[in-house]
Amino acid sequence: MKVSQLFTKTQKNAPADEVARNAQLLIRAGFIHKEMAGVYAYLPLGLRVLENIKNIVREEMNAIGGQEVMMTTLQPKDIWEKTDRWDDKKVDNWFKTKLANGTELGVGLTHEEPIVDALSTYVTSYKDMPLSVYQIQNKFRNELRAKSGLLRGREFVMKDMYSLARTQEEHEEMYELAAAAYHKVYDRLGIGAITYRTYADGGIFTERFSDEFQTLSEIGEDTIYVNEAKKIAINEEVYTDENLAKLGLNKADFVEKRGVEVGNIFPLESKYTDALGVYYADEKGQKQSIIMGCYGIGVSRLVGMIAEHFSDDNGLIWPDNIAPFRVYLVQIGDVTAEAQELHDELMSQGIEVLWDDRDVRPGEKFADAELMGIPHRVVVSEKTIASGQYEYKQRTGSDVEMLTKDELIKRLS
Repeated sequence: MKVSQLFTKTQKNAPADEVARNAQLLIRAGFIHKEMAGVYAYLPLGLRVLENIKNIVREEMNAIGGQEVMMTTLQPKDIWEKTDRWDDKKVDNWFKTKLANGTELGVGLTHEEPIVDALSTYVTSYKDMPLSVYQIQNKFRNELRAKSGLLRGREFVMKDMYSLARTQEEHEEMYELAAAAYHKVYDRLGIGAITYRTYADGGIFTERFSDEFQTLSEIGEDTIYVNEAKKIAINEEVYTDENLAKLGLNKADFVEKRGVEVGNIFPLESKYTDALGVYYADEKGQKQSIIMGCYGIGVSRLVGMIAEHFSDDNGLIWPDNIAPFRVYLVQIGDVTAEAQELHDELMSQGIEVLWDDRDVRPGEKFADAELMGIPHRVVVSEKTIASGQYEYKQRTGSDVEMLTKDELIKRLS
């Protein structure tokens, strides 16, 4: 990919009505386009980041036995009435629409009911479980306010997984597998050290706690209390003496922090399966309830969280494994053939390259490389060609090094 061929361009300023730093940076760098508050389009660079994060999430869900599906956005009213979640007084952030014949439909905000409805055809026996299915899909929620860029959207990308188990013990085994997989996701994204499994309210689903995964951040909307020694936290909503005693925890061991919720897992008990009349026959042919769990990760929210966290005054700083490209190749002067040769060599090694071939000042190219947050910058010029080396710089470092081609490939590999 050549920068001259990108239809996006970097900008000095973000839209005046965009107040969130993550969106300001992503817009200026040409990663996203703001359609309206809480609704963003992903442009070529932004889509590559989004897909890289999706792939990490997908790999970890597959590793614990998740099977990927793609459910519909339009949802029938009747299955939501059965679980008492159609009424706006019960769920107040629905987007709803109608067919030409007047039939009411919901626009997907979550998928417990449709998943259970779809699986009812296939899950009838104890032999059909345990089972986990997931999707990575756009969701739509009619948020009253959307002022945090990608951290709170009206349209956003989410991974939602649903587990079905025969017993509470089997459910808890699956639940803990998912929690461990979430930690692996956050470690791979570079935020594992500041992301805490957090006790939260189980809501209408369960008397047990649910679990949030909160990443420490000054711009977080949630107040959490962190026990750094045990690597756990408690959401403010359940931070009571009674709950601390129930968990066997001491208030003196916790400190107050701000956090961004980047994932959550819920025990659903048999609320949805019972309501929709989906049961299984055990070994004796007796009808039994199915125990469910729900596991969400806000994929597009992670784009915003990482953009907010990994950035400086000059722009974004993407980790290598989710950056849109690993190398920003800067061509200075009439050295197209030499730049092409290095480009092809790096690409043959599986190293993705964004080649800045524009006829603009070197300083403008360097500034764009930093704003876009590409992890590694390599310069090809008449000067570097004469020396038999390339100018190399890491996005996170201040030192410029001169490396031979072999040294450069070894460094990038």
